[in-house]
Amino acid sequence: MKLPVQTWFDRSTSRARDWPIDRLRAHKQGTRVSVVLPALDEEATVGRVVAMVRRLAEQTGLVDEVVVMDSGSSDDTAAVAEAAGAVVHHRDDVLPEVGSRPGKGEVLWKSLAVTTGDVVVFVDADLVDPQPQLVTGLLGPLLTDPGVELVKGCYDRPLAGAGSTAGGRVTELVARPLLSLHFPELTGVVQPLAGEYAGRRRLLEAVPFCGGYGVEIAMLIDTLRLRGLQAIAQVDLGRRQHSHQGTAALGRMAAQITNVVHERATGARLEAPALTQFQRDGYGRYAPVTHSLALEERPPMASVEGYRSRELKVS
Repeated sequence: MKLPVQTWFDRSTSRARDWPIDRLRAHKQGTRVSVVLPALDEEATVGRVVAMVRRLAEQTGLVDEVVVMDSGSSDDTAAVAEAAGAVVHHRDDVLPEVGSRPGKGEVLWKSLAVTTGDVVVFVDADLVDPQPQLVTGLLGPLLTDPGVELVKGCYDRPLAGAGSTAGGRVTELVARPLLSLHFPELTGVVQPLAGEYAGRRRLLEAVPFCGGYGVEIAMLIDTLRLRGLQAIAQVDLGRRQHSHQGTAALGRMAAQITNVVHERATGARLEAPALTQFQRDGYGRYAPVTHSLALEERPPMASVEGYRSRELKVS
C-alpha cells in the first residue's frame, strides 16, 4: 500500500545532524560504501570535494572507496582528483566494448562497473564548500533502514543576488510541475534533480540510466515504479553551493527533463529529440541554433553481459 505523500514526507525527511557518526558505524558492519563523483572540467573544485570524502573515510571508516568518473575533461580534472586521493576512471576505459557516450548519466552508469560498494553515494564535483554531511546524511537511512533503497538530498541552493534559498530554477519551473501532473506521488520530493543522492547497488543495477541531465528524475520515477514510494527517503543536507549555469544551458537541461518525464508518463519516445534556441549572429540578426538532446538510455547494468562475473580490484 502506498503511503500518502504527506505521511511519507514527514516520515522520510530528516536532518543530517540526526545521523551521528557512532550510530552510522554501528549499523555499517559489513556494508561497503562507494562515493562516486561524476566530473567534466571541474579542476577548480574536484580536489576539495575528494579531499573532504577522503578525510571522512580516514576519520570514520564509513567510506571504503572514492572514485571520480571523468566524462571527457579537457582540463586537469583527472590529475587534481588523483592528487587529492581519488581513483579516477575515464568513461572511455570502462566497458569499452559498449562504447562511450557524452553526458552525466553515462558515467554514473559506468561507475557501477568499477566500484565495489553495496551502497553507492553520488556527489557532484562542482561543489564550492563541500561538507561531510553530504555523505553521512545520505548514508543514514540506507544504513539504518533496510527498506530504503534510494535517498535524495535536499538543501537550500543560494543564488547570488536572489536570496538565501533561491536556485533550483529548472526544478521549480519544469520538474516540479511535471511531477505534479504525471507522478503526484513524488511531489513530496524537495529536490528531485539533486545531484547528491545514494542508492543500494541492487536498485542501481536494476534500473536503466538515462543520458544527459534526465538521469536523476528518471531514476526517481523508475524507483517509484520498481520498488514503491516506501523505498524512497530524503535528507535535509542544509546548504549547497555550486556554480550556476546560464539561461540557455538551463533551457537545454529543461528540455531533456521534459522529454524524459513525457516518455515515462506516456510510453512514447522521440526518435531524435532536439531543441532550437536563438542567438545573435555577426550581423545583429537572430540565428537559430539546434541542439540534439542526449536521451539515449543505458540498460540496467544487471543485464549487461559479463557484469556479474567481473573481477574488480578493490581500491
